[in-house]
Amino acid sequence: MEKVTVFGAGSWGTALSYVLAQNGHDLLLWTHRQDQSDEINQHSNERYLKGVRLPDSLKATANLDEAVAHADIFVLAVPTKAIREVSRDIRERMTKKGLFVHVSKGIEPDSLKRISEMIREEIPADLIEEVVILSGPSHAEEVVQEHPTTVTAACENTQAANRVQDLFMNSYFRVYTNTDVIGVEIGGALKNIIALAVGITDGLGYGDNAKAAIMTRGLAEIARLGVKMGATPLTFSGLSGVGDLIVTCTSVHSRNWRAGNMLGKGKNVEEVLDEMGMVVEGIRTTKAAHQLAAEYKVPMPITEALYAVLFEGVKPENAVEELMGRMKKNEMEDLIDLL
Repeated sequence: MEKVTVFGAGSWGTALSYVLAQNGHDLLLWTHRQDQSDEINQHSNERYLKGVRLPDSLKATANLDEAVAHADIFVLAVPTKAIREVSRDIRERMTKKGLFVHVSKGIEPDSLKRISEMIREEIPADLIEEVVILSGPSHAEEVVQEHPTTVTAACENTQAANRVQDLFMNSYFRVYTNTDVIGVEIGGALKNIIALAVGITDGLGYGDNAKAAIMTRGLAEIARLGVKMGATPLTFSGLSGVGDLIVTCTSVHSRNWRAGNMLGKGKNVEEVLDEMGMVVEGIRTTKAAHQLAAEYKVPMPITEALYAVLFEGVKPENAVEELMGRMKKNEMEDLIDLL
């Protein structure tokens, strides 16, 4: 049994807490809201996981001092924009080394840092045992129904990755390990951009042909940038690459797909965010990917088209028309570039 604190009581943080509690670990779930903590201690979190009864052993707190003191394994399940603040808050209360597991998927605009890099910038090395990324095709709504789910624990330190694998793995939640931290983080972050784009084409009523095209060419964009940044090409054919891309682009559980779908149907970004009422990581990540594409001189036409829709007021149908009218190209060029 391990002592674990999960920071962030949204759908994914709660679902992972469900898994950890069922696995018999001494689990504490932190939320900044006292009312949410009280509700979770009554075995529900209706806003994020409607109709789900949480295990009796799943305890919550809104007391950050208690949350940090409870464990030496910290699972960060907060949005990308909150990673630095929460990391700093944890750092101020730590008295010994901790193993950090982050489960968010995004890139910080302007600094262009991956989440593991942000954590390491905010927490001194002498307080970090290791940082492990847990990522893959996984909807919280299905995990708490105990539907078969597979994810990847990524860390260059295989011992730390194996520890996280043992922490989460059970009969319905299977965990693989991977040493390609860059690839796993980039794949997990950028698939949200492609899911937004797929949602837009669905909202426009373009059908399955367009969806398949965006997903396939989107994966090429993700891999092209990832490899340029130092990732291993094969990672993008795995769970945190094509696996996560498929589930995020095709499921009604996907926030990014739903947001894109509303954009395709004519709503603007502000209206979409108001109606969603939850973080849509792909919007913020689109800005970061647009900046990364320029920095690494990597062509990312789908990302650029989405950036134009989100931040430059271009109509979705005009962005699609621009994509379809691009210069002729040989499909195999992308594959050759990755070898």
